[in-house]
Amino acid sequence: MKKNNSKNFTIGLTQLSFSADANDNLKKTVSWVEKAAKKGAEVVCLPELYRSQYFCQKEDASLFDLAETIPGDSTIAFQKVAKKNKVAIVVPIFEKRALGLYHNSAVIIDSDGALLGIYRKMHIPDDPSFYEKFYFTPGDLGFKSFQTKFGKIGTLICWDQWYPEGARLTALAGANVLFYPTAIGWHPHEKEKYGKAQRDSWITIQRSHAIANGVYVASVNRIGFEKTVPTQAGLEFWGSSFICDPQGVVLAEASTDKEEILIAEINLEHIEDIRRNWPFLRDRRIDAYSKITERFLD
Repeated sequence: MKKNNSKNFTIGLTQLSFSADANDNLKKTVSWVEKAAKKGAEVVCLPELYRSQYFCQKEDASLFDLAETIPGDSTIAFQKVAKKNKVAIVVPIFEKRALGLYHNSAVIIDSDGALLGIYRKMHIPDDPSFYEKFYFTPGDLGFKSFQTKFGKIGTLICWDQWYPEGARLTALAGANVLFYPTAIGWHPHEKEKYGKAQRDSWITIQRSHAIANGVYVASVNRIGFEKTVPTQAGLEFWGSSFICDPQGVVLAEASTDKEEILIAEINLEHIEDIRRNWPFLRDRRIDAYSKITERFLD
């Protein structure tokens, strides 16, 4: 395994399928994090809502029972894994914050098992079979970075992927890599006509965040067909997890249908070199952007 130094650290993504059994998903994902650590990963990110199938395909109040507290089962288990394997972990969970108050969150755990903090998903979608507004309160912690033992990282979650503002603010907070834990897929009836364009758009927008901000981007999705509502068509999650560098060059990419671990190195000297030659942060007109907080300029 490579020794850690001040210039480089290694990240890993675990692209997985998930069952309806929360405990099985926990045990399975723990084993995959250990595999990623053995492959040299020093910071590992799991897919969004890793502990269950994607339950937002319907609105059902009983499904709030899937949520867990912080600390809770996931944090306790992965704190042990982090400390044992000396690896930092991004753990996305369905968070029960208080009675009747829930978030789609990610807990960042350092390699000594310490809880570094929480990110709560800021942008909440509401589309057919993606009824997240029923379950999740929008995040209220803002966009921030977390200093792990190995490097400074930021995390956003799935629907956040489409918003350049979130990526920009997380990069401005000092993150050198943006992690995007994800649960995104095709509606079966749309796949033939729109599937390629949808997946290409998803990859392109995230590569653009890397380029515009001079950072690495690491997006990890789930795979598999999940039909949680018998009367609906279900969702086919398209995998395609990837890691790209500050020029948008894809360093590692997964398939659409296989469980895989992706590994790539984060090089701070490369970030420095790209930002010197493409000085987008230097040339930002921060004096001219005040209206960005308005909904629309009529």
